[in-house]
Amino acid sequence: MIRAVIVDDELYGRENLKTLLSKYCPEVDVIAEAASVEEGVRVLRDPELQPDVAFLDINLQDGLVFQLLNELEERPFEIIFVTAYEQFAVKAFKYSAIDYVLKPIEPDALRKAVSQIRPGRLNRIAQRLEVLQSAMAQPQKVEKLTVSAADGIYFLNLKDIVRFEADDNYTQIFMHNGDRLMASKNIKIYEELLSHLHFFRVHKRHMINMNFIRKFVKGDGGFVVMEDGKEIDVSRRRRAEFLEKIGKMQEEL
Repeated sequence: MIRAVIVDDELYGRENLKTLLSKYCPEVDVIAEAASVEEGVRVLRDPELQPDVAFLDINLQDGLVFQLLNELEERPFEIIFVTAYEQFAVKAFKYSAIDYVLKPIEPDALRKAVSQIRPGRLNRIAQRLEVLQSAMAQPQKVEKLTVSAADGIYFLNLKDIVRFEADDNYTQIFMHNGDRLMASKNIKIYEELLSHLHFFRVHKRHMINMNFIRKFVKGDGGFVVMEDGKEIDVSRRRRAEFLEKIGKMQEEL
């Protein structure tokens, strides 16, 4: 069983989540609840509870749930935010690889989030929360990306990522120093996160950091040569947008 704590200042919210967990995620045992930052700190500090996961609403009557998390000396549990936040906040969750479900809660989204919980796994939650809070505070100046891989959780500097390559439902990430890792998310997720920066999906299988382009070879669609020597086709339907983005980068210089 997965031991869970719910922190939400609305009684209906807590009861609704418990009902959904009981129906769709029977492996989750709700062992405690809290309705405020103060109660949440007390519950999560209780040495007899030791939850595997905390379901947290962001806005509580006595403050943001981040105040609660910052007061805890240790956070050995996984976190799933249950929130009505959308847009940039959702992007921030994805940058930090912290799971979330949006209100009103959809059963499939809840099941998917719960399926990611690995009791006892080193979750590096403190570093992930730092990435999350930074991304929420300055969404246009995100510098780090948290990546979940089979062998652990990585924190990557965006400026050091050369390219992404689709591999079925996974994505290979190639770094400037020659490192490569397999991320457990598909390339579409990274396209949605990074397309407003200097990243561009030139082909259905490839997204590149345009700062690492060595040259663009014109032709039927053409292809780019990256600094690591990799030649990557630019699909014909993406070529015009690609050239437009190159033009904007030149203007910025």
